[in-house]
Amino acid sequence: QVQLVESGGGLVQTGGSLRLSCVTSGRDFSTYAMAWFRQAPGKEREWLGMIGLIGTVYANSVMGRFTISRDNAKRTFDLQMNSLKPEDTALYYCAAKSSGMGGSTASEWDYWGQGTQVTVSS
Repeated sequence: QVQLVESGGGLVQTGGSLRLSCVTSGRDFSTYAMAWFRQAPGKEREWLGMIGLIGTVYANSVMGRFTISRDNAKRTFDLQMNSLKPEDTALYYCAAKSSGMGGSTASEWDYWGQGTQVTVSS
């Protein structure tokens, strides 16, 4: 069983930065594809980007502002968020897939964290 725990959320002003981290358990973490999603109230879960064996891919909405990275030795998966906007306010989730690359649809991912809240004030 793979467990994911996010941290690093909080309240930040427009233009500020936050770094989210996802700590994982389970074997063979280095082979997992990992993704970040977010969900704002009343909206569907939105894919932000993912990293896997073939590289890193970002959603257009966050490209150039958000950076995904992973440290296989520490079993962590991070999301650096810069130039934050009020519309970035959401509950942020990390997700993992034990085989394959995964995609932009939430149902394609096998494991989820509980989420960490990010609030950007105007």
